[in-house]
Amino acid sequence: FQSAEPDDPPVTIEHLLTHSSGLPREAGSHWSDLDFPTAGEVRELMSDRQAPFSPEVRWKYSNLAYTIAGMVVAEVSGMSWAEYLQQNIFDPLGMSSSSVDREDPKMATGYGRRMPDGTRDVMPFVDARGMASATGLTSTVEDMARFVSAQFRQGRRGGDRLLSTGSLREMHRVRMLESTWTSGQGIGFSVRRVDGKLIIGHGGGYPGYTTNTSIQLDSKVGVIVLTNTNDSNPSQIAGQLMSTVGEAVASATAVEPEVVAWDPAWARFAGAYRSRGGETRVLVMNERLVTMSPWSSSIGNPTRLEPIGDGLFRMMAPTGGGPVGEVVRFVEENGEVVRMITGDSFADRVREN
Repeated sequence: FQSAEPDDPPVTIEHLLTHSSGLPREAGSHWSDLDFPTAGEVRELMSDRQAPFSPEVRWKYSNLAYTIAGMVVAEVSGMSWAEYLQQNIFDPLGMSSSSVDREDPKMATGYGRRMPDGTRDVMPFVDARGMASATGLTSTVEDMARFVSAQFRQGRRGGDRLLSTGSLREMHRVRMLESTWTSGQGIGFSVRRVDGKLIIGHGGGYPGYTTNTSIQLDSKVGVIVLTNTNDSNPSQIAGQLMSTVGEAVASATAVEPEVVAWDPAWARFAGAYRSRGGETRVLVMNERLVTMSPWSSSIGNPTRLEPIGDGLFRMMAPTGGGPVGEVVRFVEENGEVVRMITGDSFADRVREN
């Protein structure tokens, strides 16, 4: 294809998977005439295509990019896209009602949008052909629930763990932001924050069908909405379900983290500590040790010292600045607290509270 600019870098597989390649959205007029190209026809079409944007300049959704990614999978694996999904996703997860290349007699009839006279077209089965890696998957809520559950599994790859914990994190983290900074793109999944919670997922549209899958990773709750019309709003339905039923499910299934009981003896660590970088206060708030620095923005949101046993604490805060996550310990001499060691730095105690 033709690059947007003469000095553009090569498009990578990561660009394809994160919609940051700059490639056109489609490979032809298939959404209008319902005649999807074969893989060979896509290759022929590519020579006439010019990328609207350079790679990594902005987020631009591209079915063409995912079509090419599917071709890469087929080339490397030696299998068709359908065979690869069957062997590596459908079978391991028990997704027995999912396919990409065949009409299923159990499929719900698809309908087009409601026309001004109130009628709807009955949509025929449409084979995505060479674009099957971008669109056209046939599935059920039960099968999709198995796929959603796979996003929560931790550990090494194997069996129904399609990916290792590290690979799942790579999929779920933001790789490309929209210009509004309200949502971003992971690998395959959109990533957005709703009411302070991270939601990943994907919406889909196909002749006669519109869908949405939304996943809240922290609470391990997923919502799947499959509709058989082209003018429904499954994204809105999924959002409403996530904020109502999803919240109830998350609350009912939440596991309270183990909390080390407050030891009144820890109050002796409260005081002012001074280092070359400034002064830090250790305070007791609601039977917790917290730290605050008068010269920083931590006053309204103090850093917590979480007890981890043996008189040690772990510094925890919403942001990752400073020694967050590192071990904090206090040094005592002759029964007096004289120093706080945080990670690799220390501050000497100058007074009690």
